[in-house]
Amino acid sequence: MSQQQILILDFGSQYTQLIARRLRELNVYCEIHPYTKIPQITPNIMGVILSGSPHSVREETPPKPNLEAIKGKLPLLGVCYGAQFLAHFYGGEVGKSNTREYGRANLNVVDSENILLKNISKNSQVWMSHADTILTAPANFKIIASTHDVKVAAFAVDNETTYGIQFHPEVYHSTEGAQLLKNFVFDICKCKGDWTPTAFVDTTITSLKSTIGNDKVILGLSGGVDSSVAAMLLHKAIGKNLHCIFVDNGLLRKNEFENVLSSYKHMGLNVKGVNAKKIFYTALDKVTDPEKKRKAIGKAFIDVFDEESKLITDAKWLAQGTIYPDVIESISVNGPSATIKSHHNVGGLPDYMKLKIVEPLRSLFKDEVRRVGKELGLDVNILNRHPFPGPGLAIRILGDITEDKVAILQEVDAIFIDGLKSHNLYNDVWQAGAIFLPIQSVGVMGDERTYEHVIALRAVSSTDGMTADWCHLPYEFLAKISNDIINKVKGVNRVVYDISSKPPATIEWE
Repeated sequence: MSQQQILILDFGSQYTQLIARRLRELNVYCEIHPYTKIPQITPNIMGVILSGSPHSVREETPPKPNLEAIKGKLPLLGVCYGAQFLAHFYGGEVGKSNTREYGRANLNVVDSENILLKNISKNSQVWMSHADTILTAPANFKIIASTHDVKVAAFAVDNETTYGIQFHPEVYHSTEGAQLLKNFVFDICKCKGDWTPTAFVDTTITSLKSTIGNDKVILGLSGGVDSSVAAMLLHKAIGKNLHCIFVDNGLLRKNEFENVLSSYKHMGLNVKGVNAKKIFYTALDKVTDPEKKRKAIGKAFIDVFDEESKLITDAKWLAQGTIYPDVIESISVNGPSATIKSHHNVGGLPDYMKLKIVEPLRSLFKDEVRRVGKELGLDVNILNRHPFPGPGLAIRILGDITEDKVAILQEVDAIFIDGLKSHNLYNDVWQAGAIFLPIQSVGVMGDERTYEHVIALRAVSSTDGMTADWCHLPYEFLAKISNDIINKVKGVNRVVYDISSKPPATIEWE
C-alpha cells in the first residue's frame, strides 16, 4: 500500500501551507490540492481537511467543492471557511458577524468527551480570522465548542467523522492547536505517523531506480541545499549515470566555485565545473533593469547548460531541485499564492531540450529537505548554507554589472559571511548578504577626501522566506564588520544596515 496521507483542499487561505507543515511535523504525509481539482480518492487517503479562504459562502458564486466521494465516507475537518461551507450547504445558515472576530479568543465551552477535543482545556486560546459566522447549525450538527462571541466555534456531525472548527489550529497563537490536529490525524483518521526522513529516503531511492533504470540523468547544481540533496538521492539510486553540471556564472560568492566543487568531490558525485563567466558578463553588459537581468542570466544559463548537456550522450532525464512551495505556488487557484510569479524550477524547460523531468524533492518543504540531507550525510557546510539567489550577485548590485563591482562585492560579502560564522551568528540568520548601492558618498581616509561606493548589509530571520524580520545583530559586531570592510576593501567608504522587514520590503533588493 502506498504512503498514508491527508488530503488538504485549498480555498486560497494564507494559512493552507501552515496546515500542511503542522501535519508533516507529526510525521504525517499530506498534499495540498486546489478545491477545483480534487484527486481520485484512493485507499491511502486517510482523511480530508478543508482550508480557510478569503471568500465567503454568501457570495454569488462561492468556492464549492464536490464532496460526494468524501463527506460521510472519510474523516473530514473543515477549518474556518471549510466549517462555514459544511454548515451553510448542508442545512444551516451562515451570516455576517456582528463584530468581525480577528485574533485571540478563548473557548469557554469545550466538549472534552468529543474525540476531536480530547485534552483540549476549557479557556484554551485559539486564533480567529473571519467576518462571517455560523448563525444556525444543521439539525444533525452538534456544537462541541464555543467562545464568548462565537456560539458555533466547533461542531461534530452525528453518525459521521465530519467536524468543523471556526478557528485556526495551525497557527502558533492557537496554543493547543497541535493537540487538536493530533486528535484528528491519529485518533480519527488512524494515521500511523510513519512519514520520516529515513522512510522518505528509502522509498524515493527505490522509486528513482524503478523510474530511471539505466538511463542517464543531467542535473544543474547550484551549491545550495535543494539541488545538493536532489543530487545525493539520485547518486544513491543511479550512481555514475547521474551527470552534474556546476556553472560558474561569474556572480558567485568569493571562491565559491572551487569550494563547492571540492565539497561535491568528497561526496562522490560525478560533477563537471564549467567556467562561463565571459558569457554571462557579455549577456549583462549595460543591463540595469532587475527583471531584464534575471531574464538575461536565465537565458545564458540555459544556453550554457544546453551546450554541456549535448556532450553527455544518450541523456534522457533532467533532474531539478523543485520543492513543494514551488509546486503549490504554480498550481494555486486563488488566494495570496495566485499572483506570485511562476517558479523557474516548475515548467521552465525550453521546448528544444527533449528531456524528461525528474524532481525527487517535489513533495518536501525546505526544512524537510534539510532533514533529508542530514539523513543522507550531506556536508554540513552545504546543509546549513543560507539561501542564495539564482541570479547570484547580479541582483545585489543595483544598476549595471561590471567585473570590478562583482570583485568588490565578493570581498565585502566574504567579510560579512565569515564574520557571522566566526562570531557564531551564522546559524541564527536565515539569509544574509551585501548590496552594492548605485551611489557614492564623501569620506575621509587619512588626510584625503574620498568619493567612493556605499554598501548595505542585509540579514533576516525567517522559517520559510515567505515573511522575514531583520536580524538584531549586536552593535559591536556590526561596528567591527563595517570597519573591516572600509579598511580592507578598496573602493568602499560607507556601510549601512538594512532594518526593513518582509513585508513590506523583500529580502533581496531586486
